[in-house]
Amino acid sequence: MIEMSERKLPPAFSEFEEFARTWCLATESERWAQRMNSSMPEMVAFHDAFLPRLDDAISYCDKFPLEELPEDALNLLYLVYSLAMVAMAVEIFQQVKPTDSADAVIDRIGEPVP
Repeated sequence: MIEMSERKLPPAFSEFEEFARTWCLATESERWAQRMNSSMPEMVAFHDAFLPRLDDAISYCDKFPLEELPEDALNLLYLVYSLAMVAMAVEIFQQVKPTDSADAVIDRIGEPVP
């Protein structure tokens, strides 16, 4: 059981706390690295659990101005961003690495905020 002080997400999304420890990542580069270091079963589990609540998560985050997102809502937004990264692997490629990508990496010199 996750202690209250360890919770990353809003209470309405507490069922995703197990994924938050892995997928609440602030940058695209971190999300890409996590995707490349995850197994397909791990990504499928996250994808299949979170996708049905995606609209709810976006609606929750939309309650706040972007510059004033509370930390738990910001973490939820990071989870949404991670789902977008994982969805490509699960729904299209059906493998961790993109097809014919050699040693694909994402190197950013700046990140969108948030």
